[in-house]
Amino acid sequence: MRTACERHEVGSGSIYTWRRQAMSGELTGVRKPIEPAFAEVQISEQLALPAPTIAARSNSVIGIELPSGIKVSVDATVDADALSRVIGVLAR
Repeated sequence: MRTACERHEVGSGSIYTWRRQAMSGELTGVRKPIEPAFAEVQISEQLALPAPTIAARSNSVIGIELPSGIKVSVDATVDADALSRVIGVLAR
């Protein structure tokens, strides 16, 4: 069999795979119908979700340079309203 595989450039593993498929009927061209199946579903009470937590602080920094030349660096998770108030005061 090794000689035939080498002559036709076919791996010997393919021969054994084809043989197994032929013996099991996989190569007949007719597929076995797939039988429907159902999964059991259980509905339970909705659990209260915990309050969202602030994500761990990242190392990202936002750099802001105002027209007056003042530079402000803040953490990427800064509160937008607080930052707006600070910039408003600095821009005066």
